This record gives sequence, structure tokens and C-alpha cells, in this order.
Amino acid sequence: MRISEWPVTERPRERLLEHGAAVLSDAELLAVILRTGMRGKTAVELGRELIERFGDVAGVFAADLSGVKGLGPAKRAQFEAALELARRSLKDGLRAGNALTSPGAVRDYLRLAIADLPHEVFVCLWLDAQHRVLEVEELFRGSLTQTSVYPREIVKAGLKANAAAVIFAHNHPSGAAQPSQADELLTRNLKDALALVDIKVLDHFIVAGRQALSFAERGLL
Repeated sequence: MRISEWPVTERPRERLLEHGAAVLSDAELLAVILRTGMRGKTAVELGRELIERFGDVAGVFAADLSGVKGLGPAKRAQFEAALELARRSLKDGLRAGNALTSPGAVRDYLRLAIADLPHEVFVCLWLDAQHRVLEVEELFRGSLTQTSVYPREIVKAGLKANAAAVIFAHNHPSGAAQPSQADELLTRNLKDALALVDIKVLDHFIVAGRQALSFAERGLL
């Protein structure tokens, strides 16, 4: 039976409009994005199948969906658009608030932005004197296991942004969110270099999967 043939009170879109998105299950929310199912499956059944296949909603959005039956270019574009809107919403929230008083928002943004990349990137969140985000900038991109970071370029970027402080972040595509000795040494070197131009290093996050380790919380700064 198609969703359009269900009682109105059971249809995901109508329930969302009447009661809010929070009342819907993960599969129902995916169904709203998908809009339609495929032959023999409703959008809800397709959403449930995706969750079972990829583990959870985060796994669905992180997965390469190009080979999934029932997900043509239009549906994949809808998923990508929803994910990008979530990234932009979180970034806008960071710009409006104090990054230090909303560490959860910083973590959420970084997990969406860099956790699932197939290569390492090094990102700077440049902050003003009130610790509001001025700019989020990817400065370096590397391979699966490493990337080269140059302090001189980071100092130049911080001055260009007219930043008072910075939060660093990089991802570990092939491993756990644990700092290496090289990560700790790099952070100390960057902290010393930026201190010369009065830019304070507030934190450094390592992102891997759904984890985002904070140097500040570990006492590594």
C-alpha cells in the first residue's frame, strides 16, 4: 500500500506538519526527504532499509549512496542538500554565539563537515575577541593518513582574518580520535607562532567518525 493510501493521521509528512518533526522515527524522517519509495516499497520502508544497511541516520548520510537501489540522482541530491543545510545551520549558529560556551555545537559542526572525508584536512575556526566565529577555513588537505601543515601560512591566514583566537581541527579518516606525538608537537608549535601575533589557540579537535577529541579538555594545550 502506498503512503498516500494510508490514513492521514499515519502519514509521515502530515504527522510532521501537525505535531512537529520530533514525533517521527528516523525512518519516517528519511521518508519525508525521499518523498517517494520504489516499486514494492514505501518511502518509510526504504528509509528503514537504509538505516538497517548503514547502521543509523549518520551512517546513511555518510555513505556513498550511488549504488543503492531505489536512490537515483534526484533522491541522492535531496540527501546532499539536507546535509549541506545542516552544516550551514550549525555554522551560522557558531557565528552568532560564543564558540567556547557551545562546545557541543562546535563538535556537531566538525563531525558534519570533516568526519567523513576520505582524506585528511586541517581546518581553522578563526574567532573574534568575543570568541564568535569569523570564518571557517580549510587551509591544508592531505592523504588518507597525513597532511602537511605550515605555521607560516596559518599565521598569515589568522592576520588576514583579523582574528583574536582560533580553534584548530583535523580529521583522522583511517583511525581513532587520538592525538599522535606529531599532533601534540604541531599544536605547541602553532600556539607559539600565533602568540607572536597575539592570536590565542583555544582548542584543537581531532575528529574521527562520531568522535571529536578536544586538546583543551585533555589538558594538552
